[in-house]
Amino acid sequence: MKHLLPDLMSLLRTDMGTLDTGLPTPCIPSSTSLVDALSLFDTSSYLLIQDEGPILGYIVVSDVLHAMMHAHQLMEAYFETTLETAGSALTLIDEEAKVAYWTSGAEHVFSISKHDIIGQPAANFFPPDRLQSLKTLYTGETVYRKQHQPRPDLFALINARPVQLDGRIVGAVAAEVDITTEIRLHQELLHMTSKVQHLEKAVARLRPDTDPFARIKGSSPVIHQCLDTIRKISTTSATVLILGESGTGKELFAKAIHDLRELQTAPFIAINCGAIPASLFESELFGYEKGAFSGADPKGKKGKIELAEGGTLFLDEIGEMPLELQVKLLRVLQEKSYFPVGGTRMKQADCRIIAATNQNLLSMIARNQFREDLYYRLNVINLIIPPLRMRKEDIYELTQTFLQEFSLLYNRHIELVPPEVFKLLFQYDWPGNVRELRNVIERLTILTTDGEVKSEYLPDTLTSIDLQEQPEVQLTSRIHLHPNSEHEEREYSTETEQDSRIAANVGDSDDTYQQKMDTYEAQLLIQYLEAAGGNKRTLAKQLGISRATLYNRMKRLGL
Repeated sequence: MKHLLPDLMSLLRTDMGTLDTGLPTPCIPSSTSLVDALSLFDTSSYLLIQDEGPILGYIVVSDVLHAMMHAHQLMEAYFETTLETAGSALTLIDEEAKVAYWTSGAEHVFSISKHDIIGQPAANFFPPDRLQSLKTLYTGETVYRKQHQPRPDLFALINARPVQLDGRIVGAVAAEVDITTEIRLHQELLHMTSKVQHLEKAVARLRPDTDPFARIKGSSPVIHQCLDTIRKISTTSATVLILGESGTGKELFAKAIHDLRELQTAPFIAINCGAIPASLFESELFGYEKGAFSGADPKGKKGKIELAEGGTLFLDEIGEMPLELQVKLLRVLQEKSYFPVGGTRMKQADCRIIAATNQNLLSMIARNQFREDLYYRLNVINLIIPPLRMRKEDIYELTQTFLQEFSLLYNRHIELVPPEVFKLLFQYDWPGNVRELRNVIERLTILTTDGEVKSEYLPDTLTSIDLQEQPEVQLTSRIHLHPNSEHEEREYSTETEQDSRIAANVGDSDDTYQQKMDTYEAQLLIQYLEAAGGNKRTLAKQLGISRATLYNRMKRLGL
């Protein structure tokens, strides 16, 4: 705002005839700054302006004062408008700890009029030990998004900084956002969540399920491979990282790992890292001691790690975890210990940790959005959940399961699902995976009132796809479904173009259907084997088949 101060030459007067030349008048060059000129007015109310040559004119002290007063008024107007536009409760206290400024946002949050509080000691209105701006004034402490409680009935997030002039603290400014409603809603949500978990446990005790894989539907090779991996994983307590697209059912697989190893009484605690505000995440994960922070439960609160003691802690959407929390989670994984918020006594983390994500953590590491050391601690064993488009043979079983579930829920009797409906279900690529299929079956169940499912009940996304049959290998052998870099994206684009050319060539030939299929499959296998660096074991794993099956298939195709 310094540009609002007057320029010395803009105040120049040239009517030398009105100047009293009988008084001593200092003479300064036109390049003199306003700050340097001010001290010369102590001896004279005029200042002559002269460079090389004749006198250019003079400056009068009254003109300078009027210009500086106008600049001050402009600065004050800009300053006040800026503070009022910020939207939060902004307050300023001066060097004597008195309130110097109080925005309308502060009036709304604290229900105190600016006319009542400005010029008064801030400690007259708030407990001094709860006033962050006082701490900032006395210690120079700077805080950002710190949760505090200025009054017993008020929770806020505060930013505070000291005001400094010539290296000395002359005040403090604080910006506060009222989060009382959010805190209370979150506490109610936690209370209701505890009730729901209690009811779920009660139901589970009444109807125990002895098969850990009962809720995982499908008999495709890739699903069998996942279940085999889970059986191997469950013989240890090693940390597991589950990778898979959104909607593939990662929590079901995590629960299966838990159920296969742990007793029925062992807790399985799930936490969605993307659904908890960053300011509450630490207390949610580690718990807190009584009096740990303003608004805390007087009795303290157990964190999810402690609740999972003797069982499993499932961290869903781990890629959404704040970076500052990733460091603390890393310590838990390394040392099996942690401190609750506000605690001085170390607690032991006696639980297995399973993490899951639908994001590419390696790309996030490259963008400094995820810690590399935490990634390798989590990725002791990984389990890759295949998308539904790579296990389409499971669609029939999944459809029957969901039809049974929703027919009971909505009191619908489904007598017939025509082949043309299943044909559309099989041809769709299901970007939303099993979750999307479940929603579609729920829609079909609701719309079916006469016992027969019709294709027109399907969403437009399914009924508008090409009805021509696709080769089976095209449904099961796609490898680079999610390019993770520009290089892979170019490779994927090239592969897609090659696939189109292969399909066109096959369609133009006079070979039998099986010969066309064999030719297409052989070229795809060669293409993907090259992408896997010639490693057949890697290729078999990517295709979701055993190496023996791959060798037999290559032998049959003459590769």
